[in-house]
Amino acid sequence: NDLSICALFICALLISLKGSTCLHHSDLSGVCNMNISVYSVKVDLTVMSRFAHTVMTSRALNKANSSQEIFFDVELPKTALIVNFSMEIDGEVYVGEVKEKEKAKKQYEKAVSSGQTAGLVKVSGRKMETFSVSVNIAAKSNVTFILTYEELLQRKLGQYEILTRVKPKQPVQEFQIVANILEPQGIAFVEATAIFLSNELLPLVEKTISDNKAHISFSPTLEQQRKCPGCEGTIIDGDFIIKYDVKQKEGLGELQIVNGYFVHFFAPPDLPRVPKNVVFVIDRSGSMSGSKIAQTRDALVAILNDLHEEDHFALILFDDKITTWKESLTKATHRYVTEAIAYIRKLKDKGSTNINDAVLKAVSMLQRERRDKNLPERSADMIILLTDGMPNSGESNLKTIQENVRSAIGGKMTLFSLGFGNDVDYSFLDVMSRQNKGAARRIFEGSDAAVQLKGFYEEVASPLLLEVDLRYPEQAVVFVTKNHYSQLFNGSEIVVAGRLTDSDMDNFVVEVFAQGVRKGQLKHEKDNLCFSFSDTISGP
Repeated sequence: NDLSICALFICALLISLKGSTCLHHSDLSGVCNMNISVYSVKVDLTVMSRFAHTVMTSRALNKANSSQEIFFDVELPKTALIVNFSMEIDGEVYVGEVKEKEKAKKQYEKAVSSGQTAGLVKVSGRKMETFSVSVNIAAKSNVTFILTYEELLQRKLGQYEILTRVKPKQPVQEFQIVANILEPQGIAFVEATAIFLSNELLPLVEKTISDNKAHISFSPTLEQQRKCPGCEGTIIDGDFIIKYDVKQKEGLGELQIVNGYFVHFFAPPDLPRVPKNVVFVIDRSGSMSGSKIAQTRDALVAILNDLHEEDHFALILFDDKITTWKESLTKATHRYVTEAIAYIRKLKDKGSTNINDAVLKAVSMLQRERRDKNLPERSADMIILLTDGMPNSGESNLKTIQENVRSAIGGKMTLFSLGFGNDVDYSFLDVMSRQNKGAARRIFEGSDAAVQLKGFYEEVASPLLLEVDLRYPEQAVVFVTKNHYSQLFNGSEIVVAGRLTDSDMDNFVVEVFAQGVRKGQLKHEKDNLCFSFSDTISGP
């Protein structure tokens, strides 16, 4: 009997397998069926120059005298790309095939409609997707699942984060997490944490760090995993998080060349922050009632307290009507911040949602202040929109709103959008923000919503450079990825990759044009960067 297993996932890929038998378990190794014994769970993580390669391997045995259906569920980061999935059943290996999104979707639907076993990746919380496949395994048979995914790590607030979710749901005979990190720039620090790491388990996290390599391992015994002596429950339940940063270099960053390709990491240290001019556009419509409006107040109070005195700010509240705290932007002095906080504490929900006019009002305020020369010449203009719903007052056509905003901004300022809760049209906000040099972020309803709001603000609170243009010699480079960025924020990093005309080339001139707080800062800096990457990585 042929079996087709299809997996459709976020990166628009499909995996199909053909074989004769199949199997089930949950959350990396969790099993609801007591006849299924998961005896091995291994996570092997390798990071080379910010590129993370993760292999999750789980082995199980059907102890029953009849075939059993089991589910294999793995939660992986939303930013990750699955590159391989395979199963080994009684010594025979079935390897997945990766396909393009639309073909994958059609094949998945066909498999489901014909009654074949199918797997699917779906949303699982804030940062994760779940890869799930159900299979049927013969009596007394073993099965091995191997899932491989990759992810380019992004630097935020001065560090990279690798999140591995482990939920075995039972003690496992062989449980192991091993991570090896190689960063030619040098490693500044490495941390490994998890909520489930008790005082007894903490010493089991072994960490070895050299100049440019780090090795982390966590291998608790079967008894160490138990909630109590003899218990079937396990304390291993949650996220194992590794955080690290590299040693930042003066000048134009780090260039690595491998097999005719290059990658350029740009995060210059010790730059003074650029003052910002920010207009907060806050939805106070009726749908924001209850905890949403309270958490928004709390977050705004914390954000306003974090403004620097050289910053300028304004507050716009909107429902079906638009209300401004002041008609112009105000310098963030202690006096004005205190007044603004008092104003925000009175924030109450009412009315419907007019996003179009609220954002256009923010644009016109910034434009007028620029025209009247009331803002520092070298400063960053930004709008931060917070809304929880669909526009249902004033202009309600989403494409028209996007075009109105893009036309008004004209590439002169940045729009960040925060979508609060499940009712918001996040794709609308995402497109509108990207069209205006910004980004959108979904804020999940919960007790920590104010923390989420504050966390996003911290990422964009300190611009260091504006209009960053990284240039490479035309005669040396055939192709480059995006090489112009509107801002470089403190704690972040710009990454540009490309292909060289000569695969033997090991150095070339890099130029960076950018605006900083001081006139001429990084204005046409040039450097001859050279680095050939040929190191290897392994355990200690």
